Amino acid sequence: MSKKSKTQPRKKINFILKEVLKKVEPPKEDLKVIKDSLKDFLERFEKRLKTLKINAEVFVGGSFAKNTIIKKDKYDVDVFVRFNKAYDNREISNLLAKALKVFKNVSKIHGSRDYFRIRISPDFFIELIPVKKIKNPKEAENITDLSYSHVKYIKRKIKSKKILDEIRIAKAFCYANNCYGAESYIQGFSGYGLELLVYYYGSFIKFLNAVTKMNSEKVVIDIEKHYRNRQIALMDMNSAKLDSPIVLVDSTYKSRNALAALSYETFEKFQKACKKFLRNPSIKAFEIKKTDLEKIKADAKKKKYEFILIETKTDKQAGDIAGSKLLKFYNHLTKEINKFFYIKKKGFSYGNKKSAKYFFVVKKRPEIIYKGPFLKDKKHVEKFRKKHKKTFSDKKRIYSKKKVNFSLNDFLNSWKKKNKKKIRDMNILELKNI
Repeated sequence: MSKKSKTQPRKKINFILKEVLKKVEPPKEDLKVIKDSLKDFLERFEKRLKTLKINAEVFVGGSFAKNTIIKKDKYDVDVFVRFNKAYDNREISNLLAKALKVFKNVSKIHGSRDYFRIRISPDFFIELIPVKKIKNPKEAENITDLSYSHVKYIKRKIKSKKILDEIRIAKAFCYANNCYGAESYIQGFSGYGLELLVYYYGSFIKFLNAVTKMNSEKVVIDIEKHYRNRQIALMDMNSAKLDSPIVLVDSTYKSRNALAALSYETFEKFQKACKKFLRNPSIKAFEIKKTDLEKIKADAKKKKYEFILIETKTDKQAGDIAGSKLLKFYNHLTKEINKFFYIKKKGFSYGNKKSAKYFFVVKKRPEIIYKGPFLKDKKHVEKFRKKHKKTFSDKKRIYSKKKVNFSLNDFLNSWKKKNKKKIRDMNILELKNI
């Protein structure tokens, strides 16, 4: 390939990234409104802590503090309230609730520790998170206790505007491809994880190139070289948190995987998006894609497949809790459908409330085979024969074949009736075709 032909795609990518940055970098007026509103709130809140003689200090965290925030319709800023270690772990959420009683528009959000959300204006929210003031990460009783260390590390290491801009671009790309967020219903890249990755690789494009080359072998990244080699890292780290395609050793706490939430499914989706963008760079890769259900439905009809759209509702709190319950039920329902139908396409859509939508495009399996008991188990073999009209056997077991002569719609109606208790136990209040 000639130098000229290599230069052309590079120029195109650079142009696209400049345009993306213009779109994702928050306007100065937005940042000023956030800064002024935050300053006013913190002054009142810190006075309240002193009045109540609560031994706690406040620090601003998240992407706003680290200068990696991207433009949004609605902004939220994380404020961490660091309580003295003398307070009981269960007590600090209650103390924070007490301190916030004099403020308006406060809502409690349940989590491993309850935290609070304040609506300052229609497009600006502050989330107040209670944490313990610790000196050593080993003392952390909750993942949020490490937030102070994360902010300090990123601010100390990343001072270059170029890298900060590259991080913003990476966040926008992940967000557009539904891979941004450590929430259990997304299972993607956390903000802190992305910041570390872009810093480690040196740019957004270098990060993408590295991702496209990753294969089935688990990748271990240790920025601060806490471990001598990959094997020692995998042996020493928390084994329960190593089930992710990339193990990113937390620079502030070597036992923690900063990408523990990243699932293989999300990573594969992200890897495909990286390859697609590098092969054919386009600004559309940074735009949130809406699922065109009418097109999917029409395509299914053309291929003589069945299309179904389902809405589910849960009684759990909106956000990560509701999202995770609705995703868990979606995965369970997918397995149930897959027993009788070939799933050609499927989708899960959650809007951060108490309901979600699923769609399925399916083709009937010609028949299904039920595995029966071993032939030597005469009693259960007889029961199996009574239950199933047509049976056959090999040298060890008895089986039954059954044609799939029902639609997905019929299957779901029947399944709902048979599994009412299971649906309730999974915290699903409603399951309906729309």
